[in-house]
Amino acid sequence: MPVDAAPCPYGITHLFTDERPIVSIEITMLRAIEVLDSRARPTLSVTVELAGGAVARAGVPSGASTGSGEAVELRDGDPERYRGQGVRTAVGHVNGEIADAVRSRRFADQAAFDQALIELDGTPSKSRLGANAVVGASMAVARAAAARQGVPLWRSLSPDGVPARLPVPHFNVLNGGAHAANPLDFQEFMIAPLGAPDLAEAVRAGAEVYAALRRRLTDGGHSAGLGDEGGFAPELTRPEDALALLLDAIGDAGYTPGRDGVAIALDPAASEFRQPDGTYLVAGEKLTSTDMIARYRQITEDFPVWSIEDGLGEDDRDGWIRLTEELGEGVQLVGDDNFVTNPAVIAQAIEDGIANASLIKLNQIGTVTETLQAMAVCRQAGYGAMVSHRSGETEDSFIADLAVGSGCGQLKSGAPARGERVAKYNRLLEIAAHRPRLPFGLTP
Repeated sequence: MPVDAAPCPYGITHLFTDERPIVSIEITMLRAIEVLDSRARPTLSVTVELAGGAVARAGVPSGASTGSGEAVELRDGDPERYRGQGVRTAVGHVNGEIADAVRSRRFADQAAFDQALIELDGTPSKSRLGANAVVGASMAVARAAAARQGVPLWRSLSPDGVPARLPVPHFNVLNGGAHAANPLDFQEFMIAPLGAPDLAEAVRAGAEVYAALRRRLTDGGHSAGLGDEGGFAPELTRPEDALALLLDAIGDAGYTPGRDGVAIALDPAASEFRQPDGTYLVAGEKLTSTDMIARYRQITEDFPVWSIEDGLGEDDRDGWIRLTEELGEGVQLVGDDNFVTNPAVIAQAIEDGIANASLIKLNQIGTVTETLQAMAVCRQAGYGAMVSHRSGETEDSFIADLAVGSGCGQLKSGAPARGERVAKYNRLLEIAAHRPRLPFGLTP
């Protein structure tokens, strides 16, 4: 029988089978410490021990470009320490109130544990205890519970009746917006090897295009400095110029641009450049929602762009409906800032005809169970779902297992560079090596 090994340091080096016995969760120890994320800002590392001896850790991610409806992470606000960004208060909540409430209690399953966290916090946004405290506890328990059951994390996260699937990695190779100190308003330019025959070849394509892009940038006199997510951050202004550069790099690396080879995905993060009067400011040009939709249409005609995330501002409901009507048949339109991984919000957007896919971020909603519920809403409606990292990351590879177990077929985790980004892609490679029969690619 095949076995699997979870990577260190965020996990347990443990041999697993594919069987998934049902076991309850009894917590004997829960604690957190303050650590640094990939942007040199504080975050939490949460460790849990279950009865029987299973021990696991989770690193908590943190975003820069955030939706207004996200679960609220708790920061200390002390200007003398990390410029107010410390998380000692959230750490104290894990070590104190949360640990006291859950220690020595028996929970039927992950959902029961997460519900206890939600009730303990008592706010819709998890702002009392802090979403960073809550999600860290939830992730750590999920990982420990998988080890307690003797299964890999991805298997434990797989809903009944949903086949696991190795996702297409989406590599953010050009950074702008809130992720880089350059004038590029669009936040992420990603390459997606949709035409790769398997995961290993998809990762190879990402790495080779990334290397070709570096050469093209340096040969053209551009900086090869990196943004928050490991992508290059050249002094470009127009998104079309960045797309042209990316198209050339795909060809330089020997790949065919497009859905049969290496496609492009965008995350403009339009809420970040939406103006108070409701217009959008792109490369110094003021655009209406109608103008933005027309520009996206032209971009998809000129470049092999298959997916656009946050193409309009989170509060631009009418614009989103028009965008979906006009481009939704041929382009994946992903809601993020407007969906915030909230099952109820996604369900309402589906009813309103907004987008055709949702981004999935654990810390946006705050627990593993609610994250899986959001993905279930997407699945039932035929919406796509793309699991995502955050700009502030740790080396925790939880989201790689989440993408595989949920069968969503899509994961974005930044560039194929920097340890906190590569950890997720390497975890996918590890799962693929141990489970070569898992299907790969977008969900049919």
